[in-house]
Amino acid sequence: MPNAPRTQHRSVRIPDDDWKDLADRAPSGDRAAVIKDLVAWYLRRPGAKLPRRPAEDGTSS
Repeated sequence: MPNAPRTQHRSVRIPDDDWKDLADRAPSGDRAAVIKDLVAWYLRRPGAKLPRRPAEDGTSS
């Protein structure tokens, strides 16, 4: 089956401004990668690390 996701779709309510800012600051605009990294870190998965945060001015640090 083409374009079959490996995981089930989940819904989370996030304010519009935060969602836009996350896309602007996430590496390559990949919000999902940042969210998955945060969840793995929160759950203390082996090897999980906090994702790199952007600088306060919004640039990558």
